[in-house]
Amino acid sequence: MLIPQEISTQELDYPLWKQKGIQVFIRRLDQVHTLASGNKFFKLKYNLEQARKEGKNTLLTFGGAYSNHIYATAAAAKASGFNSIGIIRGEETLPLNPTLNAVLVQGMVLHYISREEYRRKKNLDFLDQLKSSFGDFYLVPEGGTNELAVRGTSEILNKTDSGYTHFATSIGTGGTFAGLAKSIGAQQQLLGFSSLKGEFIHGEIASLLDQFNILPKGRIEIFDTYHFGGYGKANDDLIGFIRWFYREFGIPLDPVYTSKMMYGLIDLINKDYFLEGSKIMALHTGGLQGIAGFNQRFGLSLPL
Repeated sequence: MLIPQEISTQELDYPLWKQKGIQVFIRRLDQVHTLASGNKFFKLKYNLEQARKEGKNTLLTFGGAYSNHIYATAAAAKASGFNSIGIIRGEETLPLNPTLNAVLVQGMVLHYISREEYRRKKNLDFLDQLKSSFGDFYLVPEGGTNELAVRGTSEILNKTDSGYTHFATSIGTGGTFAGLAKSIGAQQQLLGFSSLKGEFIHGEIASLLDQFNILPKGRIEIFDTYHFGGYGKANDDLIGFIRWFYREFGIPLDPVYTSKMMYGLIDLINKDYFLEGSKIMALHTGGLQGIAGFNQRFGLSLPL
């Protein structure tokens, strides 16, 4: 079973923020589990329980070749005694990247499909074809976002967090943002920073909140201008920021999600978005496993 480790919440001490009368903290969700870390731990928690209740012994899910979700599902499945199957978008490329090498070690069976086929991942006929090929399985959706995932991510915050005025998180499929929106208080604000390019994310989040009947008590806001070109993309500014942040605070950031959120959050602080007396919690949602593959692809040496 998945056993959580202790998560620290540490203050980021920076002179400019003190001058502005603002406190910034980071909750290290990346510490919750050695392999199934970050927000993925919370997304998978109740899905694993449900799979066991249904008597399933295999988890099947979808993702790209560098997917944090694929990595976390493989690790969570092994730790909890399940078999796992990863349906990977695109053709197999050898040698395998660090992410796919790692999931093979965790016992995940990899099956590659074309991008055209991948777009059918929610099609019932396509899922039936996968069952014919692999046998019965418990389906975990791409990115892990479903009602059980939102239930899990709603537990990221707790009663001791009532003193914070703002929470900041990255947005991918939106499950973590939805869970946090469910749990913030009336006097609190949730800021989401999309790692995806496009204004569509506003509609996606609105649909998700409606689907799961979430009416946030506090205020929510989504920023769609800190994507650095889109999912999995980065530029010199973001790379430089990741290195600066590590030098300043000793905390590694992944180039896909958390770094974009932190960049956006600090940019807002510099632009005086926050009032004096604000107490902000940024969520480190993990994803550090992807740094090795990112470094390999682009010839970089980002800190792990």
